[in-house]
Amino acid sequence: MDLQIIQERIYTIRGQKIMLDYDLAELYEVETRVLNQAVRRNAKRFPTDFMFRLTETEWQRMSSQIVMTYPTKRPKVAIPYAFTEQGLAMLSGVLNSDKAIDVNIAIMRAFVMLRKMVLQHKEIIDRIDQLEASYDEKFAEVFKALKYLLEPPQTEREAIGFKRGN
Repeated sequence: MDLQIIQERIYTIRGQKIMLDYDLAELYEVETRVLNQAVRRNAKRFPTDFMFRLTETEWQRMSSQIVMTYPTKRPKVAIPYAFTEQGLAMLSGVLNSDKAIDVNIAIMRAFVMLRKMVLQHKEIIDRIDQLEASYDEKFAEVFKALKYLLEPPQTEREAIGFKRGN
């Protein structure tokens, strides 16, 4: 399974990385209705922090973006379920086909890869902040010198030394 295909189907909703039921059904090669039926039969395995239904507003916002990318996707009237990473792990116990196992392994790898990318991103941002702080100190000296050069000249002083008489 291509990790890029999976990563394109991971969205961020309510501050969590999620996958939608119809994307999962497509990956598992089952109908969305069948996937959701299996989940309903095992409802105790899917508390609200593992799976939740999008709100109308969330779905409208998402569908406007998804429609551009996937014109044949789910109709806008059917509001999908969102599965968090824990919910996806729980799906492996509900869907027991070889395809479901392979897809779940690929999905877990995609989530691990995303986490690594986020950590690397954070490390890069921290490094940039450190560089910025050190350069701020160095630039402070440059700005101080420039300011000195841009200050108005000092008032005329009396010349020092021998004066010729008229």
